[in-house]
Amino acid sequence: MIVSIIGSGNIAWHLTHVLEENGVRVAELSVRKKANASSITGYLYDVHIKTDLDFTQSPSSIFILAVSDDAVKSVAETIVLPPEAILVHTSGAKGMNVLLGTLENNPSAKLGVFYPLMTFTKGIKVDFNDVPMCIEGEDDATTEALEKIADLISGKVQRVNSHQRGILHVAAVFACNFTNHLWALSKEITEEENLDFDILKPLVQETFVKAMKAEHPAEVQTGPAIREDQETISKHLALIKDDVDLMEVYNSVTKSIQNWHQ
Repeated sequence: MIVSIIGSGNIAWHLTHVLEENGVRVAELSVRKKANASSITGYLYDVHIKTDLDFTQSPSSIFILAVSDDAVKSVAETIVLPPEAILVHTSGAKGMNVLLGTLENNPSAKLGVFYPLMTFTKGIKVDFNDVPMCIEGEDDATTEALEKIADLISGKVQRVNSHQRGILHVAAVFACNFTNHLWALSKEITEEENLDFDILKPLVQETFVKAMKAEHPAEVQTGPAIREDQETISKHLALIKDDVDLMEVYNSVTKSIQNWHQ
């Protein structure tokens, strides 16, 4: 099985590694500048670096767009593929139809989505066996071809349509991105007073463990908001009164917790 990957960011870094480690040859890596490929190519057996999107002579049958969400449509409209190729994107937020523009240049192409539901940082490897792979294809044959590759790298492969993937993506933003941002704000609060953020890490860990064990995370909610401890809430707001943005976040999350549990 041979694939080509377009992109050099976080997802491209991880996919190239895990695919080759599991017997899928990455024949080509397409990047805007060759220097962008340096962090990836050292781990690949034999890959051709391209700075264009003409894959007419490519040996690959599957082409993976591992580019930013905003770039998916324009790349799909520009890429030139060999006959009967499968073109997929890796976005959680974009529907499969964002690839339809590729059919003007590649009328025989099949379309799909190859979405790993995980947070990725280049250089920090993850265990792909635990990474849910959300697969969508325009027909059964395309879906089965994508599942065949996904099964090689993950133990959690699911068929997920574009609407379902969009719902999962917004839920993931709350569970991952927003949560991480709240930790970042917490670190800023402690450092402002020369306190060590590490003192909070056992609390963070316990909160995570309890939420994962509970049937519903709301069951293990604690804190002044759910207790409606207005005296403590007012004291907190007084302590951060000089930071309007921080106060807005505090008030918004407090109100959300209280509304949920009323």
